[in-house]
Amino acid sequence: MSDIVLYTIISISSLGIVLSVILYLIAQKFKVFEDPRIDEVEEVLPGANCGGCGYPGCRGFAEACVKADDLDSLFCPVGGNDCMTDVAKVLGKEVSEKDPMIAVIRCSGSPEYRKRTNKFDGVQTCAIANSLYGGDTDCPYGCLGMGDCVAVCKFDAIYIDEKTLLPVVSEKNCTACGACVVACPKNIIELRNIGKKSRRIFVSCINEDKGGIAKKACEVACIGCGKCLKVCEFDAIVIENFKAYIDYEKCKLCRKCVLECPTGAIHELNFPPRKEKPVIDKNEETKRETEKVEEIENKTEVKIEDKTETKDN
Repeated sequence: MSDIVLYTIISISSLGIVLSVILYLIAQKFKVFEDPRIDEVEEVLPGANCGGCGYPGCRGFAEACVKADDLDSLFCPVGGNDCMTDVAKVLGKEVSEKDPMIAVIRCSGSPEYRKRTNKFDGVQTCAIANSLYGGDTDCPYGCLGMGDCVAVCKFDAIYIDEKTLLPVVSEKNCTACGACVVACPKNIIELRNIGKKSRRIFVSCINEDKGGIAKKACEVACIGCGKCLKVCEFDAIVIENFKAYIDYEKCKLCRKCVLECPTGAIHELNFPPRKEKPVIDKNEETKRETEKVEEIENKTEVKIEDKTETKDN
């Protein structure tokens, strides 16, 4: 009996040793080396795991940075230029600064301008509503206002205004991660250059219907009239599919297009108020001109009299 127990122990022990050796050899054969710099890069990243960089979380972005030959095509929108500078220091690479971005809402169709024609009586999400019908107004392109963009934002940078029923972006909190852009089924949210002194000009409408139809559905819709295109001196505006678009890289913020837009579809943000030209009364202006003429005539008469007296003397 004791021999059987002894043989069993020896057999099991031998089998365990053999299997351990086999597992060790397999582990060495298929061992994956991980660059220790990945951990170092991940430490300097903000850890938001928002996916705004285009990679699955900060770990994935750190791996991409380590494997990349240069960092020009990589950017962390949450950490910004300071974060990318730290990443470059860890990797011993150079990185160029990029202009900060911000999300903008390209729809101004509040109930004041875009009348509600029906009510969606279903699950209150933009994704589901958009898959079932065009929306609760006559504009099939406008914001649905159910807050899918708010739900995905991790930085409390966007909320739905109770009066306009439209999303509002907080410039202070927005990191341009792009989560709201992906979540919006109507594609009305766009990432744009934040601009000098946070000043931006953009067309707040994506309606692709012809002018008359678009204007009937929403009073502040872009009607593709082309007036903005004619006054732009920098080729920053294009008209496609009956709507205007302003290229923020070419736009010089002259604001001529804003004044020219007949529907108010072009928005200007964070600009100082325009100086109003003083209204001049035509009667008053005529009176002043008459007084100037009389003054000149009086001076001329005085000079003639002085010359006459001089000759007589």
